Amino acid sequence: MSSNIHVDKEKDLAKIGNITVRLAKEYEVPAHWMGNDLASHQLRAAWLRMSDEDLPMNPRLVGKPGVGKTTLAVAVAKELKYPVYLMQGTSDTRPDDLIITPVITEGKQISYVASPLVTAMLLGGVCILDEGNRMSEKSWASLASLLDHRRYVDSVIAGVRIHAHPEFRFVTTMNDDSSVYDLPEYIQSRLNPQIFLDFADVETEARIIRYTVPYIEDNLLLILVNFLSLSHKYEETYSVRDGIQIAKYAQRLRSLDSNLTLPRALKSSVFAILGEDALKYFPTDEQLQNEQHSSARPNLRPV
Repeated sequence: MSSNIHVDKEKDLAKIGNITVRLAKEYEVPAHWMGNDLASHQLRAAWLRMSDEDLPMNPRLVGKPGVGKTTLAVAVAKELKYPVYLMQGTSDTRPDDLIITPVITEGKQISYVASPLVTAMLLGGVCILDEGNRMSEKSWASLASLLDHRRYVDSVIAGVRIHAHPEFRFVTTMNDDSSVYDLPEYIQSRLNPQIFLDFADVETEARIIRYTVPYIEDNLLLILVNFLSLSHKYEETYSVRDGIQIAKYAQRLRSLDSNLTLPRALKSSVFAILGEDALKYFPTDEQLQNEQHSSARPNLRPV
């Protein structure tokens, strides 16, 4: 297998040995991290190289769905000026999907397409493998040599060995309550450090929702973050991502019907987004009246 690599960024092509592969597109969705500063510090530390011979680590971000794991990874990568490539892990992800996939062109010729992971390896970017614990051991096994000191993958289909650029960085996100497969020990030992993300505090969730939904009314935001805070205390999985969707839909309902009160708009949105069970954490009319006059309010200033 060959390790000779020549990349043409303008044409999104790479020559690996005797084959040419088309590169994946960069993930260009903006991300702004407003959560736990410790988590972002830990991720930067994991990717740091202490010398030219030192290798970056391969961290895993663990937490409930919607707490911002992917947002954190994208935000830190962008802050460090790395191109970002996102790959979604699924239960039917195959080893070939992670490396190089052959496709048949209109002229019935075989063409090769590099995965986002391999593209990041070739260009020295960050690969975010989203929901990595949904993948099978067979798929993870194909990455074992990449995640240790060897830093390469082999494509059986294309017949090439691909070595990672020195600036290549890797991170995987994992939902701690929706794993499809248990990772084998030899893979877990390569995915360190573990960086845990939990629900943000009330003020941080308010800032995140305000940043994402800048048109939200203050009183609606106040009721919403208090609802989320109460649900966290009872270990529900309602996240700030859910809060953003609730805020958007409630504000749309209000804009179409000026007679619709804030509580009713928000209650309708909670029901539509999270279902009837979530309404048991929604405040009563009396509680809403008290909250309107409470001085214990989260910081709702624009960010």
